[in-house]
Amino acid sequence: MIKLVHAGKKFDDLVLLKDFNISFEKNKITCLFGPSGVGKTTIANIVAGIVPLDEGLVEGVDNSLFSYVFQEPRLLKWYSVYENMDFVLKDVYKDEKRVKIIDTYLEMVELSQYKNYKIDALSGGMAQRVSLARAFAYPSHILIMDEPFKGFDFKLKNEMISLFKRMWKTSQRTVIFITHDVEEAIDLSHMIYTLKNRPVEIIDIIIVNNNREEIKNKLLSL
Repeated sequence: MIKLVHAGKKFDDLVLLKDFNISFEKNKITCLFGPSGVGKTTIANIVAGIVPLDEGLVEGVDNSLFSYVFQEPRLLKWYSVYENMDFVLKDVYKDEKRVKIIDTYLEMVELSQYKNYKIDALSGGMAQRVSLARAFAYPSHILIMDEPFKGFDFKLKNEMISLFKRMWKTSQRTVIFITHDVEEAIDLSHMIYTLKNRPVEIIDIIIVNNNREEIKNKLLSL
């Protein structure tokens, strides 16, 4: 279990977290759901050690490796699809194994035939699929997904969600999924924390089950 315990964080005069406690179950997908600016990304970055706490502590992340999928693909445009994958794996795996891993994940996101294309030649959806493949190819323990499907149309978003589910089942890891989209939260998560206010408060903890409409109505009412 990963935990923030009695966490405190402020930025200048803005108190974001005060005596804040939250936990993330290992090898499950936990959603941080709430309005933009409430502090979802900051909480994830505290878990990752990018943002230091002023008070409290983080438990359960010792020696953990992290990978990310952001709203923007954040790929190296002067590299090809294959080279972007290779860049993050070259210090992790030897050549033969690295080639096999890259080819496997590019096949999973249906981009094998585009492996030598530069990033600028790809559509936005294709670039985000490269980002997703890169995140899963890296041997991380914890994957942080920060609104990775924002701005996609309905069809493309559903395709990306299906790809993510397939990849997670193949290579399960702890996922912190950030969104303020109700459908995404329900479709992807095992557990949803609904967040509001400043300092941040957990308004509700929802276990995702078959009562989809009930959960949807609860999230929409917040």
